[in-house]
Amino acid sequence: MDRTVVAYVIYLLVSIGLTIWVARTLSRNGRIFLADVLHGNEKLAEAVNHLLVVGFYLVNLGFVALYLSDDETITDTRGIFEALSTKLGVVLLVLGVMHLANVYVLNRIRRRGAMEREQVPPVPPQGWAAPQAQA
Repeated sequence: MDRTVVAYVIYLLVSIGLTIWVARTLSRNGRIFLADVLHGNEKLAEAVNHLLVVGFYLVNLGFVALYLSDDETITDTRGIFEALSTKLGVVLLVLGVMHLANVYVLNRIRRRGAMEREQVPPVPPQGWAAPQAQA
């Protein structure tokens, strides 16, 4: 088998495996965070979590597929390692950026919800106070 094909197969197996592992980890640990962001609404948190995971898979696996092609032919074993290190390094960086983007967006939603909760008075108003005359 051609060394380039061997590099492609290894790249796909490792990239898809990493994408699945990161998505499952984010999904499992993100449920608690989403429940807090969505004020304890577990059904909504589960639905948003699932949508985020699907989007994560689509973006990352699409990137892995687009980044698969290479113009160079790999002629030796060293070339396999060099090509894989470059390709997998970029895939890992993209996975990290996607993770940070998800956390950033969810944290912004959480902060906005916390600010909205702070603006609501702890007890309803019980009456009006007359304005005081200025001296």
